[in-house]
Amino acid sequence: MTPILLWDVMGTLVHDPFFEEMPEFFGVSFPDLLKTLKPGAWVDFELGQRTEPEFLNDFFADGRDFDHRGFVRTVRAAYRWLPGMEELLRELRDTGSSMHAFSNYPVWYRMIEERLGVSRFIDWSFVSCLTGMRKPDPAVYVHVLNQLGAPAERCVFIDDRNSNCEAARRAGIHAILFEGVAPLRESLRSAGAL
Repeated sequence: MTPILLWDVMGTLVHDPFFEEMPEFFGVSFPDLLKTLKPGAWVDFELGQRTEPEFLNDFFADGRDFDHRGFVRTVRAAYRWLPGMEELLRELRDTGSSMHAFSNYPVWYRMIEERLGVSRFIDWSFVSCLTGMRKPDPAVYVHVLNQLGAPAERCVFIDDRNSNCEAARRAGIHAILFEGVAPLRESLRSAGAL
């Protein structure tokens, strides 16, 4: 029986604009941008507890105004497949693998879908803004397994953050730390997915 694949999205399948394009939009370095952000605003946005306008109004701790539309356009334009990942997903889809997004992300996942058509390959099943839970909270892994109706040992989770992988392993899920498409292919072969 082929494993069920659970995919992190940002930094695993898709380029994350948080580290490059967002700071560039404001003309600052990433560390300098971090110092100015309102604590908790992004996490609330990811959990679906803030709308996009609420998040953008609270983006900076000092409440400064900026070009919201231009910022969102910049973020949307930055979404692109990481090297080799679209091809890998196509190959996995063609083998009949069941694949689901398991992502910490806000409603902007819809912009990713509009731009890249991720749902050609995976279902947007477990996005934090929809579940109201974020990795690495142990409860979200339990939720995913309950929703799938599958035993943990049948699932393979792929993420670029070790803390999320460790939490998956504690839930009994086989986890692969994403470090590029070539090592991922080898790990998926070992897991019986390729």
